[in-house]
Amino acid sequence: MELNTIIEIFKNQYAEAALIFLLFVVIGKIVAVVLRKYMKKITDKTKTKFDDILLEKAEPSLTYLIILIGVRFVLVHIGIMTLLISRIINSFITVLTVYFIIIVVDTFIEVWGTNWAKNRKSGIEAMLPLIHKLSKVIFIIAGLIFILNLWDKDITGFVAGLGVAGIVLGFALKDSLSNIFGGISIILDSTYKVGDRIKIDSGESGIVYDIGLRSTKIKTWDNDILIIPNGKMANSKIQNYVQPSIRSRCVIDFGVVYGSDIKKVKDVVMKTIKKVENVIEDPEPSVAFVKMNDFSLDFKAKFWVENISQRYAAKEKATCMIYDALNKAKISIPFPTRTVYLKK
Repeated sequence: MELNTIIEIFKNQYAEAALIFLLFVVIGKIVAVVLRKYMKKITDKTKTKFDDILLEKAEPSLTYLIILIGVRFVLVHIGIMTLLISRIINSFITVLTVYFIIIVVDTFIEVWGTNWAKNRKSGIEAMLPLIHKLSKVIFIIAGLIFILNLWDKDITGFVAGLGVAGIVLGFALKDSLSNIFGGISIILDSTYKVGDRIKIDSGESGIVYDIGLRSTKIKTWDNDILIIPNGKMANSKIQNYVQPSIRSRCVIDFGVVYGSDIKKVKDVVMKTIKKVENVIEDPEPSVAFVKMNDFSLDFKAKFWVENISQRYAAKEKATCMIYDALNKAKISIPFPTRTVYLKK
């Protein structure tokens, strides 16, 4: 074949189009090889798994996207890019782009979200499947709206339909949504986490056993599991015994008879509570004379323990020791009495 003939062939627009398509296929294959071989070596050396998972999932879609863009260039070059064909190709490009974005977001949630949830030691892991699904739905709807715009379709009715469907669904799933959003608010506000000792305003108390998307499980002191909807938990007053720290204060109320030496009572009780196991020196224990009651002088003994788990045992031990110490010091502990005067 003569040189002039070869030159004439390559001046043909169809041959040029074939070359353009071949060029984009080669670029796509090069990108795939670079990502699969060379980038894989780099990502293997990093500490995070995010880039490894993203590279594995995103590589095929990137290759197809490059080839599809090449097809678009070819059709424009040979002059058969009609409005219909342009819309079809742009729709496919939009689908691949949305798919790629979903892969990136999904991988980010899977890697970083899981690690963050584990470090926080909260129930946020229960939210991850919901976040996965919501992110996909949001991007799919956004892509669908963009494609409808490409086809010059009026999306007002579509958006309005989504709004109406959302309202109907909201009413139908009102209680479930209340529990779900209650769970989200509990987790994000760090109201409590698994292992915390809590008490709610209705009187139930125990250790948080699990925080789910719809409910919280509390392990009671009788070793039962109490399941409470998150909607109720989010609207309750919750006393968290381990926040802001696990240190806890014990208060023991006691009374002595009228005529007792106040200073002596304080000294005896103070020496006693300092001997109790697990009582810490800072904050310092204290004994306060709080009230002259009907038949007794009322006091409060206060001291701190390092851990909330030690509080019950320390309080019980201190109560016994205070009782014995007062008896030993000949300080009487009164019982309810009434003095009746009879008029002749």
